[in-house]
Amino acid sequence: MASILIVDDDAQLRQSFDKLLMTEGHSIRVAASGEAGLEEVKAESPDLVIMDVRLPGMNGLETFAAMRGMDPHLPVIIMTAYGTTETAIEATKLGAFDYILKPFEIPAVLKLIGEALKAGRFTRSRVEVDARPESASSDALIGRSQVMQEVYKAIGRVAPTDATVMIRGESGTGKELVSRAVYQHSLRAEQPFLVINCVAIPETLLESELFGYEKGAFTGASSRRVGKIEQAHRGTILLDEIGDMPVSIQAKILRLLQEKKIERLGSGHPVPVDVRIIAATNRDLEAAVADGRFREDLYYRLKVVTLHLPPLRERVEDIPLLTDYFLARFARDMDSENPGLTTDGLARLTSHSWPGNVRELSNALKNALIFSRGAPLNRDDVDRALESRESALRRAAPPTIKGDPLQNWVHQAMNAQGNDNLFDTLMDEIGTRIIAEALTRTGGNRTQAAKLLGISRPTLIARIEKYGLKVGTSVSHNGSSD
Repeated sequence: MASILIVDDDAQLRQSFDKLLMTEGHSIRVAASGEAGLEEVKAESPDLVIMDVRLPGMNGLETFAAMRGMDPHLPVIIMTAYGTTETAIEATKLGAFDYILKPFEIPAVLKLIGEALKAGRFTRSRVEVDARPESASSDALIGRSQVMQEVYKAIGRVAPTDATVMIRGESGTGKELVSRAVYQHSLRAEQPFLVINCVAIPETLLESELFGYEKGAFTGASSRRVGKIEQAHRGTILLDEIGDMPVSIQAKILRLLQEKKIERLGSGHPVPVDVRIIAATNRDLEAAVADGRFREDLYYRLKVVTLHLPPLRERVEDIPLLTDYFLARFARDMDSENPGLTTDGLARLTSHSWPGNVRELSNALKNALIFSRGAPLNRDDVDRALESRESALRRAAPPTIKGDPLQNWVHQAMNAQGNDNLFDTLMDEIGTRIIAEALTRTGGNRTQAAKLLGISRPTLIARIEKYGLKVGTSVSHNGSSD
């Protein structure tokens, strides 16, 4: 549940937001003026502010500037009518999370609110580096192994600089935590920090999301819009999963790194941008360069400083510390006692290969804690949690038996001619089937479908849009797709 402040002099709109967001499980506070909104922020800083640009007394820009002074990391969404779009754009360039035009569509607003809340948690929650397990009240990088000590030293050296940083490591190793630590210890820590997941956003939308667009740039572009890179001016942007970025967009990122300029879609005028780039990937970029899927010149521009995060199997000595941290944190979140771990339970944890790395360890411990009865977790508890996860993975994995229909389908596609992008075509087809099945199983409920797949709701919605799936009454027989 999040605390959201609505600042608008329209009582009916405040009431509508109150009803809408309370059904989403949020706590709502309202204010009818900029001055009242500032008092609310001062009294108890909310997780998000949604504010009209036209207010009695202090206008939206003045109010936003004052809120930024009180809390630089407070996400603010600006509401505006078409005639005041330029003011909203100005607010966005000054650090507002985004703006929405009145009247607006509820699904789009809910999606934006979800993104803003996630961004707020991302930037406001401190990441402790080289933390002790008792630091369970905050996000932390845990580990005393030699390889983790090298990671901490690298963060300390690179954070105060403006160097481009490439963070590499397998899924689940903590690349997001490291990117936040670099940002929070940088000279830009009081400026915006925006995250773009290059996989979660459909290719057709990624370019406009990054670089913005001018009015009339394409069908539906009714006004100028600032992109995330321009919005992060003087701050930092994380390009997550950059190894999956389309080659067509890579050229524009290269220009940004070389010339510190971007161009909005539909514009021939470059816009100077001062932004630090952090990139993260679990891909083999060298192989992608060799295959022509990643630009070689961009590859060398990005790897000014490279941080390699070790897989958990290469730092087994950190598992006891990580276990202490996660059990303390989960017990606190569940408002229960920390049962601890038996010697044979710890031995089982240290003997596992952890292909999912720290994320897998975290999930296994949470599962074990949920089903424990207060006694210290033993080998059987750990086995049960690991078996539950491995069974789920086996059910989800494509069969490999001879004559398997999926294997035959892949062979047929590979034998066909005239497909210049076979890999993406196959992955999109598989992704479409997976998302469609999840929506069918949950009756079209996107929140439940996202939980079923282990992804965020905005990511699921982006995939639905990417694959052109329809989520309507034919799927949502319960009357709701959320």
